[in-house]
Amino acid sequence: MTVTVRYFAAARAAAGIETETLQLQKELTLAALVQQLSARGPELAKVLARCSFLCDEVAVRDLDRPLKTNQTVDVLPPFAGG
Repeated sequence: MTVTVRYFAAARAAAGIETETLQLQKELTLAALVQQLSARGPELAKVLARCSFLCDEVAVRDLDRPLKTNQTVDVLPPFAGG
């Protein structure tokens, strides 16, 4: 299964990249993907814990939702401003 992950703002800084394409060996939920990404380091894990996510540009509230092949996951940290 192929999934593209796009990081924005603080998530991009913590990940050290803007976009990556992952080859997953099995079907994962969004929560499992976040856990896998969090294992890369404490800074990224801290940011991911506060993020919201879009799958193919649709907000995801249920992190137990299974991912689909060729899906794009956007990682959005909280934004401030007005």
